Order: sequence, then structure tokens, then C-alpha cells
Amino acid sequence: MALEEVVSQAIDIYGSAVSVAPPAFQSFINLFLIVLLMVVYSVFIWKLHKFIGTKNIFQLNLNQYNKSKHPVLDKLIASGFYLLEYIIILPILILFWFAIFSIFLILVIDLELSSILFISAAVVAAVRITAYIPNYGEALAREIAKLLPLTLLVIALLTPTFFDVARVLGNFSRLGEFFSLIFSYLLFITVIEILLRFFELIFGLLGVNEVS
Repeated sequence: MALEEVVSQAIDIYGSAVSVAPPAFQSFINLFLIVLLMVVYSVFIWKLHKFIGTKNIFQLNLNQYNKSKHPVLDKLIASGFYLLEYIIILPILILFWFAIFSIFLILVIDLELSSILFISAAVVAAVRITAYIPNYGEALAREIAKLLPLTLLVIALLTPTFFDVARVLGNFSRLGEFFSLIFSYLLFITVIEILLRFFELIFGLLGVNEVS
């Protein structure tokens, strides 16, 4: 309720501020704020589509701290560092991307919150799974991470109420519900990433491919 009151007050303040401007400029002010939201959304997608579409997003190389000389122990310790790096740390970064992407969708698209989270989780999961496809997987994953969110923006642009700033500000009140519903979708994405890494680890131990 507190968040809804804050949003309601923000809408009232914005309405009062805009009403002071000449009528001819009020629509331009609204248009400018919507365009600014579109620019921020687009920059976010453009800057981070390579990040989310890369299988090994970062190279901490925790295995450098493995000083074991025993072949079997060395394999186990390497696997332990692999689990820490890619099944604990990496999902946290992916979940951050998912949360920010979902928040942007809440602001630009008028859909049920559960539907927005479903779409966002589906996009992220599809990108992550695609990134594990050999040879061309990462390139395709980056295209999906870029094109699908931008396509959603185009769809939002075709909605008559898209350019209503009061609607966008009003959508901030949905963020309280967002944080109460997000955990099941976060769990889904985390499980997907863990399964992908688990099978890659197993293949690495069997010598099918190298664990990176």
C-alpha cells in the first residue's frame, strides 16, 4: 500500500508539473519521457545481450588456485571450482539480468504480471539453453537475447496506451507484487543453468569435452 501511495503521489506531482506548461508542449513532454524510457530499455538490451548470450560469461578461472598434483584429486578439485564458478556465481548474474529485464517489461507492456514473468523467464531460458549448442550456439543466443526483447518493445509501441506517462508511472506500483512472484521463476532459471552445467561437467569428466 505504501508503494501505491508513493506512485499515486508521483503521478499527481507529474500531472501538476505538466499542467503548468502550455498545452502545445504537454504532449511533447510526455513524448520525451516515453522516448527516454525506450532509449534506456534499448541500451540495456544492446549492452547486455552479449553478456546473457555467452556460455561462459566471465573468466574467474578459480581453478588457478588448485595446487593438487594427484590426477584424481586434481580432477575432483577442478570440478569443485567449476561448480562454484558456474553453478553458484554465474546464476546470480543471470538472475540479475532476468530481474532488470522483467522490470522493464512491467513498465512498457500492459499484461498480467504472471504473464510478463513467464515471457521474461522463457526468453532468458531459451537464450541460456541456446548458448550451449556447439559451434554456432553463442552467436544465435546473442541474437535471441537482442531480437526478442526489441520485438516486445515494438509490440508495446503498437498499443494505444503506450505513450501514456501516467500509465508507466502507475506500473511502478506493480513492483511490490513483482518481488513476491519472482522467486519461482528465478528458481526455474537457476535449475536450467545448473542442469546445463551439470551435464557439461559430466561430459568433461567422461572426456567427451573439456571443462572450461
